[in-house]
Amino acid sequence: MAPHPIHAYLSDHLEEITAFLEQMVRIETPSLDPDAQAPMMQLLTEALESVDFEVRHIRGKGSGGHLFAVPNWRSRGRPAQLLLGHCDTVWPVGTLRTMPLINEHGIMKGPGVYDMKAGLVQMIYVLKALRDLGLEPPLTPLVLINSDEEVGSRESTRTIRLLARVVSRCFVLEPSLDVDGKLKTARKGVGRFTVTIRGRAAHAGLNPEAGASAILELSHVIQKLFGLNDPEKGVTVNVGMIDGGMRANVIAPQSRALVDVRVLTRDDARRIEETILSLEAETPGVTLEIEGRIGRPPMERTPANQALWNRALDLAHSLDLPLQEGVSGGASDGNTTSLFTATLDGLGAVGDGAHAEHEYADLSRIPERGALLGLLLLSPLIG
Repeated sequence: MAPHPIHAYLSDHLEEITAFLEQMVRIETPSLDPDAQAPMMQLLTEALESVDFEVRHIRGKGSGGHLFAVPNWRSRGRPAQLLLGHCDTVWPVGTLRTMPLINEHGIMKGPGVYDMKAGLVQMIYVLKALRDLGLEPPLTPLVLINSDEEVGSRESTRTIRLLARVVSRCFVLEPSLDVDGKLKTARKGVGRFTVTIRGRAAHAGLNPEAGASAILELSHVIQKLFGLNDPEKGVTVNVGMIDGGMRANVIAPQSRALVDVRVLTRDDARRIEETILSLEAETPGVTLEIEGRIGRPPMERTPANQALWNRALDLAHSLDLPLQEGVSGGASDGNTTSLFTATLDGLGAVGDGAHAEHEYADLSRIPERGALLGLLLLSPLIG
């Protein structure tokens, strides 16, 4: 079978694609360093403008902001589709000194190459391919690239929600699920909670009865929280950090627990959130202060999402590309868009090691992944 024209185009430009990806990886972009983000925002702006997109930089307060791009050739009244990604990474400036960029035998290693700079490069070159091959999508492609996804998209979520409400579908260029290249058709929702316990200090030897131990209460709280775990339902509740107390001979007046929650359904999200926020103290003289919420709801396998997955499966078959779906334990901005529109996630790089020192992307898979994305963009709206 002859390769699809988009596949052939990306294969022919793979050397150029690789050079551009190297350029991106060499720009270190930690989430909370706006100055470090500036060169990346400029590079992405120039790349999108080169494919005839009008780019607006929405500036951030604690981040580098986000880019919103629309094609100059768009027609009014035509439905739209969203290409969504992020340029920030979990790696601080200076990581390249200990985790250098290495490109050998079609495998590129380096901070952020897999999560998710390769996905951004793939997105840009698919748009180039469509333009150069004279292929016009039936739905106007809009692009949003934010720089705060790794810290919960605190500043960009509002824009993502606004766009998700008006587009007909969303393609998220996050990396694939594992080395098999699975698309992500479901993601767990994520919550963060802080439980602060206030007791009363007293001398542990002279008058312990005058105190109220925050640490004793913390032990009860921890047991209650871990008791919420339900592997069959995909619910995980983890007390990841604790602190408290003053000295060994002082009844602890204060303690604290930081809690991570992961859930597969919105019903479980509501139930777990309500349960944690309603915890009550058992120890006399002690009070609880609980803050937090399920900040990113689950991305569920809604009928619209499954219809989009089925379309991808059909298109992959036409490319002779094996394709599988999977559930991710982590969240992305696809969790947000899925609340409002059909969403397909994990369309970016194939590789491994997100947030890990062995992070890498398999460059040889870019043409086939790009061809799939291109065909999805060219596909008609699902009725």
